[in-house]
Amino acid sequence: MAQYFVIHPENPQTRLVSQAVAILRDGGVIAYPTDSSYALGCLIGNKDAQDRIRAIRGVDENRHFTLVCRNLAELATYAQVDNSQFRLLKANTPGQYTFILKATREVPRRLQHPKRSTIGLRVPERIVTQALLEALDEPMLSMTLQLPGDEMPLNEGWEIRDQLEHQLELVIDAGACVLEPTTVIDLTGETPSLVRLGAGDPAPFGLEA
Repeated sequence: MAQYFVIHPENPQTRLVSQAVAILRDGGVIAYPTDSSYALGCLIGNKDAQDRIRAIRGVDENRHFTLVCRNLAELATYAQVDNSQFRLLKANTPGQYTFILKATREVPRRLQHPKRSTIGLRVPERIVTQALLEALDEPMLSMTLQLPGDEMPLNEGWEIRDQLEHQLELVIDAGACVLEPTTVIDLTGETPSLVRLGAGDPAPFGLEA
């Protein structure tokens, strides 16, 4: 049975954030708000939790997770970033983007794209998400909370609890999110390319919607 925390969207309660981190460190899978839609999250090294998230989503191992980082310093541990890429990232993070970057050796192989050795990374802006990452003191593995057969992600904490309370350890309710996913930008080539148009404006990367 999932616990249910109502966390203030602008002034997150430290006690509840600490309890959420304890649940993650104990192997839990959580549903939490981002600056796009709600997402499922777990610790990087928790293979069982990763399998559970894929089962909830109804996806196989070809569907990769995103590493959610609190800042660019953390991001650089897991991705190879040159000067021009760094300038783009610095100007557009935190924000509603997921970036495809070449993975470093710090990234477990099972989390990389099987053919390209890439990883999806994002730095969210939402206060509750940042508080969670700050207390966790490491990135979190994440996947959009969209159930099999649904056209849109789940967007209300109570709705997530009603549908997934027996498959999660925690639902964090910090109010509704926007329904759009992140915009996905591939930075592994000579110029940025648009993989998916979502909430983030692709114009800063020289791309059109």
